[in-house]
Amino acid sequence: MNEISLTVDIGKLHLKKPVMGASGTFGFGQEYEDFLAVDEIGAIVTKGLTPLPREGNPGVRIAETPAGMLNSIGLENPGVDAFIRDILPKIKKYRVPIIVNISAGTVEDYGEMAQKLDIVGVDALEVNISCPNVKEGGIVFGTDPRSAAAVTSSVKKHTGKTVIVKLSPNVTDISCMARAVEAAGADAVSLINTITGMVIDINKRKPLLGNITGGLSGPAVKPVALHLVWQTAQSVKIPIIGMGGITDGEDAIEFLLAGASAVAVGAGNFANPRAVKDVTDGIERYMRKNNIHGLNEIIGKLEV
Repeated sequence: MNEISLTVDIGKLHLKKPVMGASGTFGFGQEYEDFLAVDEIGAIVTKGLTPLPREGNPGVRIAETPAGMLNSIGLENPGVDAFIRDILPKIKKYRVPIIVNISAGTVEDYGEMAQKLDIVGVDALEVNISCPNVKEGGIVFGTDPRSAAAVTSSVKKHTGKTVIVKLSPNVTDISCMARAVEAAGADAVSLINTITGMVIDINKRKPLLGNITGGLSGPAVKPVALHLVWQTAQSVKIPIIGMGGITDGEDAIEFLLAGASAVAVGAGNFANPRAVKDVTDGIERYMRKNNIHGLNEIIGKLEV
């Protein structure tokens, strides 16, 4: 058996494995203890935190779709202060990096959250910019390069942690967004966030989801996600964490070949709570079968 290494660096993060659970699908890590050894995954990416607690959206929040699902959770979470006080002390026991996903309504709030989380036990921030900018008439930060850059700059100014900016696919040119946050100091980008969609209850003649629209994820989005990861990899030099419809090792290898340095499993965790481990095992099998010793022999090696 050839010796192989699954390690990869994302900014200051050193990952023992290149696979993690995507934010919002892996809780705070504790929820998966019955299914896998959390210490053996690449990293914990927390569910999204906001400056204050949020109850989330009313009504139906999840709908199954062909080859995927729509979610309209509305960022239900305990808030950043409760996370620091009640949750972080319990999950610091895991011997893996903890990446905290943050969302806010203003550039200033992003900066304040970053400052609060610049503490021992937090290894990186994943900045969710798919949120309305309340000071600018509801513009979503992730669809405007200047707003995205302003958020990135504010977060970088207030933390010494690795800063990963999560990009929205609901844009005309994701490369433009990626270049904007790279220029503003982002250490890495993660993509894709969910694609906006909806489901209609034909009997009631109403939207099924309480919020009308939701975020589409699952295998249905994988071709779109792969293309956007590949497109982004041509545009920036910082590492990419790829996600979108990954359910097995072969899916992950596709993302690595397209230019991702690591991957995250999202909706796949709901169908298979061992998905993060299974995907990791699949990557390792591929590497052994093809006599590949390190991820650098795969990452960005798509031949076009």
